[in-house]
Amino acid sequence: MKVLVVGGAGYVGGPLVDMLLEKGHAVRVYDALLYEESYRKPVDFVYGDVRDRERLLPHLGWADAVVWLAALVGDGACALNPEVTVEINQEGVRWLADAFGGRIVFMSTCSVYGAQDATLDETSPTGPLSAYAVTKLAAERYLEGKNAIIFRLGTLFGVGDQFSRIRLDLVVNTLTVRAHREGHITVFGGDQFRPLLHVSDAAEAVLENLESTSTGVFNLHRQNVRIVDLAYQVRNHFPDMVIERTGVQFQDTRNYRVSSEKAARELGFKAERSIDQGIEEVKDLLDSFRIRDVDNPRYTNQAFLMAFNTHLAFPGRKNP
Repeated sequence: MKVLVVGGAGYVGGPLVDMLLEKGHAVRVYDALLYEESYRKPVDFVYGDVRDRERLLPHLGWADAVVWLAALVGDGACALNPEVTVEINQEGVRWLADAFGGRIVFMSTCSVYGAQDATLDETSPTGPLSAYAVTKLAAERYLEGKNAIIFRLGTLFGVGDQFSRIRLDLVVNTLTVRAHREGHITVFGGDQFRPLLHVSDAAEAVLENLESTSTGVFNLHRQNVRIVDLAYQVRNHFPDMVIERTGVQFQDTRNYRVSSEKAARELGFKAERSIDQGIEEVKDLLDSFRIRDVDNPRYTNQAFLMAFNTHLAFPGRKNP
């Protein structure tokens, strides 16, 4: 199968491309290398921005299936320039839905649920609280009636492969870095829930559903965890770590638990990788000095975009 992975040089694209190659698929990656300086995987690579429709269109014509990973990701990163966020996250998918008639796999987010106390399934009301979640929810609707499967991902964690970028701005990875570096974690509030999912489990769900006939929206997560409980789980890997809990609430007001029963029932989805495994993966990177500078903004979406203003760059355009 000819698979075009748009945004394939990123965090999810890393393990996904490896899995596709192992299964014998013909793979082409289209990516603007927003956070990278090079792309070294042994696959056909096209450097390009998803807003450059003329450049991207011929590659849609080549593909049997498109995995759309391209997006500005995260509440903080998207808040830096909501107009550009709409252009990439929302309008890019509107164009894809009109331009491509084959199989589409689209990554959305459980952030579309916002702050709710119940355990939420795909029929639950949505309540996006950020430009990121608003644009992802709008993009989902453009794919209705298409040969498209949409995954609402929980908060990702862990290390997906040896070469692509790792994110250190995701809660499991962030807490692991703080524990390793400082031996101290401050938990703000801590009663808020997050659904968590290993990045490689997300990639496997894509792999397993490229050729399926399933369409529509599916939540994907391994387990729902309170932030304070996650801090104590991290401490199991760093016995001398100190946890300080404060009543001051973190500015991120999201709080949600989800059910992935639909994906388990209809797709056979089962998350295989544990939170403890993800913590150990990040810890091993730090122990072996494979990340020289954890403060490098390239590991954090919002910090990188703030530092370099690269989210505004587009070939042939002037920055707004």
